[in-house]
Amino acid sequence: MSARRLLTGEQQAALAAIARCRTPEMGGHVDVCVDCGHRRTVYRSCRNRHCPKCSTLAKERWLQARLSEVIPAGYVHVVFTVPHALNDMARRYPRVVYEALFRASSETLLVFAADPRHLGARPGITAILHTWTQRLDLHVHLHCLVTAGGLDPTGRRWVKSPRGFLFSVRALSRVFRGKYLDALRRLSGTPLDTVLEATLYRHDWVVYAKAPPVGPAALLDYLARYTHRVAIGNERIVGFDGRMVRLRWRDSLHGNRKRLLVIDALAFLSRFVQHVLPRGFKRVRHYGLLAPAAKANALDACRRYFGSIGAPSRLQSAVTTTTLLVRIGRDVTRCEACGSRSLRMEPVAIGRTPLIPRGPP
Repeated sequence: MSARRLLTGEQQAALAAIARCRTPEMGGHVDVCVDCGHRRTVYRSCRNRHCPKCSTLAKERWLQARLSEVIPAGYVHVVFTVPHALNDMARRYPRVVYEALFRASSETLLVFAADPRHLGARPGITAILHTWTQRLDLHVHLHCLVTAGGLDPTGRRWVKSPRGFLFSVRALSRVFRGKYLDALRRLSGTPLDTVLEATLYRHDWVVYAKAPPVGPAALLDYLARYTHRVAIGNERIVGFDGRMVRLRWRDSLHGNRKRLLVIDALAFLSRFVQHVLPRGFKRVRHYGLLAPAAKANALDACRRYFGSIGAPSRLQSAVTTTTLLVRIGRDVTRCEACGSRSLRMEPVAIGRTPLIPRGPP
């Protein structure tokens, strides 16, 4: 069976879009300098959310919008991890496994926060799905940025977390496990395999919770790198000889040492496509104070209480491709040969480029 037939429709579409990205097949334009005649060809991007080259502009706009909503009350970084025993199920039924993760983690946090013994308030939660390790192995987990407190039931007073941490991770782990398995049964519509369920109940599940030492803005900046991109960026791929791919990765088990992974091209693609999301699946979601239906009123209440939260961001429209390129030292309004601003744009005819091979080379 060919490598192409082993892929789902979403995976084939993602690889095809990445193969066409910024090639003649996408079309584009040529910037011609009127003064010196220098020509610079610019091809369009594919805008696929799995492409390692695209979506920087969308990411920057998302980040600016989230920074405008930061509440000056402290934050906690909570990570919910799905056991690797569910990896096979995640490959076969990713929508079910990922949807159950969002439901169970958000319900767990909101139930603990609503309990007067813990907080007795409604926090703001931003949840971002990650499914990979540095080596592109499947590792399903959810990053949650949670306010260290919340609005009381009246919506007029802010209740601060009374301890140095938000909730006990051991208690979170046990409740999360129960809610996740219940959500998995309901979403799949069938009972879990008896052996698998026994394996999942045998151990405590991993929940990490800690106040980010760099503050919410820096953590949002880190998480934003993968809100509109999946698994790997081009900068980590350091070589390809037609058969083997060389990529950098960080070994967190040995002091974050930088290492080099050399892997067969088809094996690399096999690892990459397991992180392609189901069509239309939202990998960034908001709950509590930041839930779309409640966010406007909740942030207004927080502004009245704190008096220092920015208004809903208007910077989203101000961030453009040109301003992003200027930020990294590239001024596309000037000729890269002579520096002149006298540029004329000419269209490029759409060409053809080879797509995914139907089988191993």
